[in-house]
Amino acid sequence: MRLNDEAQRAFSVQDYGAQPAIQGVEIVELKRFSDDAGSLTELGRLGAGIHAAFPGFEVKQINYSEMDPGVIKAFHLHRRQTDVWFIPPSDKMLLVLVDVRAGSPTEKVARRLPMGDGASRLVRIPPGVAHGVKNIAASRGRILYFVDAQFQAAAAECDEGRLPWDFAGADIWDVVKG
Repeated sequence: MRLNDEAQRAFSVQDYGAQPAIQGVEIVELKRFSDDAGSLTELGRLGAGIHAAFPGFEVKQINYSEMDPGVIKAFHLHRRQTDVWFIPPSDKMLLVLVDVRAGSPTEKVARRLPMGDGASRLVRIPPGVAHGVKNIAASRGRILYFVDAQFQAAAAECDEGRLPWDFAGADIWDVVKG
C-alpha cells in the first residue's frame, strides 16, 4: 500500500527500543502491597543510614517536593551528592537525566524516564548527572528523595548547580503523542 505524498513525508516509526543507559544510574523496581484499605510501598531498609538497595549510599537527608501540573524543574546537578528519587505511583512525572561528566563513557547521553503512573521504583542519580522533572499529570505531583549529603545554602559549601531547562533541547520535555 502506498501513502499519499503528505502522509509519506510525515510518516515515522516510533522507537520501541530500550532507553540508553547512563553509567551509575540505577533503577530499582519496588513492590507495592495493596489490600481493600489501601497500599504500602517500602522505600528502603536502612542499616546505620546505608540503603540496602544501594550499598555505600548513606542517607543523610530526606526531602519531599510538590509540583503543580505542567511545571518543569530543571536542570540541576551535584558535584558530590547522590540522589535517590521516588515518585508515588498515583502521580505521573517525566524524569530527564543527562550525563554531563567529562570523560564519562556515557557523556552526553540523555534519558527520559516516566515515573509513577502505577509503577513503584527508585532511581539512583550519581554526581555529574543533570536531572530535571516535569509533572505530566493533571494534578499536583510529589517527589520523595534521599540524598547522601545535607544541603548547604552558603555559596562556598553549596553542592547544587543549575543548567538551563532546555539544556538537552526543549523537545526532550514533550509528551510523545501518537
